[in-house]
Amino acid sequence: MTSETTNPQTPADTPDPDGGSAAPSPLGDYAQAAKRARNGVPLSVLDLVGVSEDGRHALSASMEAAAAAERAGYFRYWFAEHHNTEGVASSATSIIIAMAARATSTIRVGSGGIMLPNHAPLQVAEDFGTVAQIEPGRIDLGLGRAPGTDQMTSQLINHFSPEPKLFAQAIYDMQGWFSGRGTGHSTPVRSVASAGTDVPIWVLGSTVNGASIAGQLGLPFSVASHFQPEGFEEAIKTYRDTFSTESPTARIDAPHVMVAVNVLAAENSEEAWRQFTTTQRMFLGIRRGRQTKLAKPLPDISDVATPMEVAMLDSVLRVRAVGTPDEVVASLDEIAERTGADEIITTTYAHDPAVRIRSMELLAERWNSPS
Repeated sequence: MTSETTNPQTPADTPDPDGGSAAPSPLGDYAQAAKRARNGVPLSVLDLVGVSEDGRHALSASMEAAAAAERAGYFRYWFAEHHNTEGVASSATSIIIAMAARATSTIRVGSGGIMLPNHAPLQVAEDFGTVAQIEPGRIDLGLGRAPGTDQMTSQLINHFSPEPKLFAQAIYDMQGWFSGRGTGHSTPVRSVASAGTDVPIWVLGSTVNGASIAGQLGLPFSVASHFQPEGFEEAIKTYRDTFSTESPTARIDAPHVMVAVNVLAAENSEEAWRQFTTTQRMFLGIRRGRQTKLAKPLPDISDVATPMEVAMLDSVLRVRAVGTPDEVVASLDEIAERTGADEIITTTYAHDPAVRIRSMELLAERWNSPS
């Protein structure tokens, strides 16, 4: 391992904190999902609750998309926490996850992720434990060390230090609150709401630092390559190189990587790229400091962007799969082979919610069909 500061400390004479019973794997029923998926790589969905009209319509559209993803055979449906962003409404992430869990019945639902600097770990455990009490065996908790917003907004939200040692200790405590005893490992405080739920924890990241922490903690790693492609393959290598089962937080026996990809599938390539301009316009607005709701698609992004801006967008959004179902599958095959991804999580922005659902359906029909 590369650091001695990330592992929570467990006294040598302390018995198994969960009473001798190992927690379920964070991977859920991954083996079964892999059998049904192309080349053994299940597909999932990452949703930021994109806003075209208002928050109410966006939330309704996301619930419809979660149900559609379940019908199409996706493995997980995750929501990402963001704040003070005009085009997304996924701020109250645990509430939205509870809504999606009630709108579905079999797909795993979770966070990709909860930004731990914004929350007290006990509150996260109680929120997710409560949802898992109602929908047992289907809830995932992905945690990130970034605030998911600007500094000013972050200061308005409950602050928790992302320093590696504290981040690791928070995960260890949450595992205790999710365990059969329901008590944090470093505190006698008990959480009745989360006791016995065994909510699995993932670590999210986009840098080698986050990847190293995930590896040292022995937890699955989801890399944010969809918006931070620079160095993401090095982050994956770092995760695998530092992976250890020695930490008291370890829950899997071998490294497990989920890669995030921007996806837009349509009946023809021209339409797919036209619809993808909504994603490009969102990132362009962020770069220009002019955030807006999800914009309508254009014939070509160069209609509103300079050549330099187009080059910037191509770079930032280069981890993508856009085109016909066959073209998208080919791109995903290449990404999976290049990264050794165990899972792929897709993210799709569309001004018209029906376009996103159709993209999900087209891809799933091709991905989950016999080769």
